[in-house]
Amino acid sequence: MGVDRRQRATAALALSFLSLTFSITAFSSSYWCEGTRKVAKPFCSELRGGTHCIRVNSSGGANDSNAVQYIWETGEDKFVDRKFHAGIWYSCEELVNGEGEKCRSFINLTPPADRGVLWLSIAAELLYIALLLMGIGLMLIEICYSISILDGLKLNAFAAIFTVLAGLLGMVAHMMYTTVFQMTVNLGPEDWRPQTWDYGWSYCLAWGSFACCMASSVTTMNRYTKTILEFKYKQKKLERSLSAKPKSPDPEKAWKMYVDTIHSTTGEFMHQLTDIHGPANPATLAELNNIPMGQREEYC
Repeated sequence: MGVDRRQRATAALALSFLSLTFSITAFSSSYWCEGTRKVAKPFCSELRGGTHCIRVNSSGGANDSNAVQYIWETGEDKFVDRKFHAGIWYSCEELVNGEGEKCRSFINLTPPADRGVLWLSIAAELLYIALLLMGIGLMLIEICYSISILDGLKLNAFAAIFTVLAGLLGMVAHMMYTTVFQMTVNLGPEDWRPQTWDYGWSYCLAWGSFACCMASSVTTMNRYTKTILEFKYKQKKLERSLSAKPKSPDPEKAWKMYVDTIHSTTGEFMHQLTDIHGPANPATLAELNNIPMGQREEYC
């Protein structure tokens, strides 16, 4: 029983640590959503050469800079696809020349009507991490310190409650961020709206953290329930074994009760004799003297 309980405690603690690691990594990263967006090609003169630009021909020199002739870039050929990735805190996209990235705050990109939901999502993520830390702390106290089984059950119950609340908050936070991102895609700035997008590895890591958290809470609750059931079963088994044995009184106790009963009975009897025949009781003698002679013989 003890070894099994220790193994389940270790499994719950490992799942909680894994959930905490996943949640912190996802919360601090910017790969919740990835995709591409179309960017207009700049003039090659602005990039000082390059492949992703529009070449122009000028008939004169520097004075005819307004006379521009496109060679073949028409329609979609004037645009280039650039990858981007966005998270809770910021959104980054590749530069047109392909060297480095340009990052912007995702909170500023969000429509003003949806920023409150985004802040709620951030607050729920922080509470999610805090409750996970509290649950892990309780599990460590139970495992590392030698405490009684009753105190261990109390810590077990509180750890299960904290992990369940953490999992629910994490689920709500992930769903709120998904809603905010979709609204930003539809109503966000024109120079940011992606053409194609999908969820990235951070988003999958966040939901993996939620799954590990719920698995840890189920394991912890299972430990608590199984321990309680085991104790109840052993208690009933002990009561049945005690009720099946014949009840035999203690010989010394029975003999003492018998002696005390004899002494009390003898004392009362002798007290009655003393009250009747003792010469020190004049009231009794007076009553005997008042009895007629015929009744005295009968009394005696």
